[in-house]
Amino acid sequence: MSRLWARFAGLFSSKNFVGADKAGNRYFKRTEELDGIMKEKRWVTFKGEDDPTSIPVEWICWLNGQRKSAPTPEEMAELEARREFIKLNVARLRKEEEERKAKEGKSKATSIGDIIPEASDTQKEVRHARSKETEAEKNMTYRLKQQPLSSEPTGSGESFRPGTWQPPT
Repeated sequence: MSRLWARFAGLFSSKNFVGADKAGNRYFKRTEELDGIMKEKRWVTFKGEDDPTSIPVEWICWLNGQRKSAPTPEEMAELEARREFIKLNVARLRKEEEERKAKEGKSKATSIGDIIPEASDTQKEVRHARSKETEAEKNMTYRLKQQPLSSEPTGSGESFRPGTWQPPT
């Protein structure tokens, strides 16, 4: 009963404000004793809707106990600047990639339109052999589908007896 009373009283005890993030979510902690061990409880109160996706990674790590100390405002500003830098680099690289593909597309279009070679005899033979392979594969899958599937275990020889396996001693 005293544990229950301690938990109930702990709800009204002082909670320590640790910090807030860019979205306005506020983070708190409270130290309480459970079974003779001091435990630190950490939680977040959301501003507006309860949206767990609005919590930054640093605060998630702190809430889960992967970090001992809460992120400082300076650290949060530095990490936000790094994220913006990465976003700009990704956008620049995507733009360069699109420009490169556009240049390659123009050069390929002119070279393919100039000369279309006739298929040689060896290429025709290769295509014919591939079509035979695909027919054989189709026949094999058809045969496999025709065989009934059994839920019984199967052995590798005449010596197989279901239910006789014993673990090695």
